[in-house]
Amino acid sequence: MTSAAEQLSATTLLRFATAGSVDDGKSTLVGRLLHDSKSVLTDQLEAVTTASLSRGQDTPDLALLTDGLRAEREQGITIDVAYRYFATARRRFILADTPGHVQYTRNMVTGASTAELAVVLVDARNGVVEQTRRHAAVAALLRVPHVVLAVNKMDLVDYAEHVFAAIAEEFTSYAASLGVPEITAIPISALAGDNVVDPSANMDWYGGPTVLEHLETVPVSHDLASCHARLPVQYVIRPQTADHPDYRGYAGQIAAGTFRLGEEVTVLPSGRTSRIKGIDLLGQAVDIAWTPQSVTLLLEDDIDISRGDLIVPSGDAPPTTQDVEATVCHVADQPLTVGQRVLLKHTTRTVKAIVKEIPSRLTLDDLSQHPEPGQLVANDIGLVTVRTAEPLALDSYADSRRTGSFLLIDPADGTTLAAGMAGDSFATTAKAVQTSDSIEDSGWDF
Repeated sequence: MTSAAEQLSATTLLRFATAGSVDDGKSTLVGRLLHDSKSVLTDQLEAVTTASLSRGQDTPDLALLTDGLRAEREQGITIDVAYRYFATARRRFILADTPGHVQYTRNMVTGASTAELAVVLVDARNGVVEQTRRHAAVAALLRVPHVVLAVNKMDLVDYAEHVFAAIAEEFTSYAASLGVPEITAIPISALAGDNVVDPSANMDWYGGPTVLEHLETVPVSHDLASCHARLPVQYVIRPQTADHPDYRGYAGQIAAGTFRLGEEVTVLPSGRTSRIKGIDLLGQAVDIAWTPQSVTLLLEDDIDISRGDLIVPSGDAPPTTQDVEATVCHVADQPLTVGQRVLLKHTTRTVKAIVKEIPSRLTLDDLSQHPEPGQLVANDIGLVTVRTAEPLALDSYADSRRTGSFLLIDPADGTTLAAGMAGDSFATTAKAVQTSDSIEDSGWDF
């Protein structure tokens, strides 16, 4: 007989994020999912019931299951990303409940960056609003393969089919124009529980899956072991002990792909080559290792390798460049301007850089490009060209979400300015602008 633990370990894992405008009901949906799927412990439910009664509510406010910060409970909004882990008999889930307020769009970028599915909520009374379009654009930029449109509060529009149909058509058309590969629209009432876990008796005109049913059955393909093999070096191990006088290992977490004993590899950005003579995993020597294992590679040749270098198969090396063209989501309060000096963090490597150009900013209403805006402000999405002090080995974000992404950081105080996705995106239709070489580089030595 198969044990419960064995059954759980055999189920697949889905990482998903919720997003939507303020008061669209994201936290209530998450609470309803947890409650109706029986993923809430008794003491948790009792605590929520007590908190709800103290606020004068007759029934438990399920949103409190995720809104854990005091400021969140007092204001009735989500501020930080709340991660929840739960499981059903069919699948395990890691859920990121992200804020809806425009001020916290940066948190949605964080929550969706590793998600395989995004649930975008829309208030049936308000329809698709600017923040809905912004979240759809972020999901498209982050290459989230599956998007669910949850049209919430259907109980407040008398469960009208035409209201749902109009919203679904508008959102689907918009998201499809962004290149979102799969969109599923579901009418729900998170407060009443309609079509969240159990089918709704109030919407017999809807014949699709409930939210949980879709989450349990959507195809999940995240076999990173078959992707381009990449190992960002995090630490060089030199014990220099009597037992290991000549040991030189390069440790890190495999970002993607598989490494094998005897394989020829190239170290970037230097371009030096060698062969793998050993792979240490959890103190044991192995012949093969794959993502996301943390390993130590030993090479046949002594090469100058340090933190931030990238070890890749010699026949599958990404190009190195000092001119990074990317789409960025600006997440800081201070603007990002042409000529600004920044730090660019890619995997374990951080280098000095200058913003050479901002060719365009995306207009969310009609997806047009506003050419040469000069700067990006909080929550803007735009194209940038960054010149780095040292060569970087970046994959296209379309090929690898791990090694095609980077952060732009303020060198003065370490504030994250923008999250970048290298290579092509839906924003590649931006008007071409001639690169300016008039930026003052003094003080940055490149």
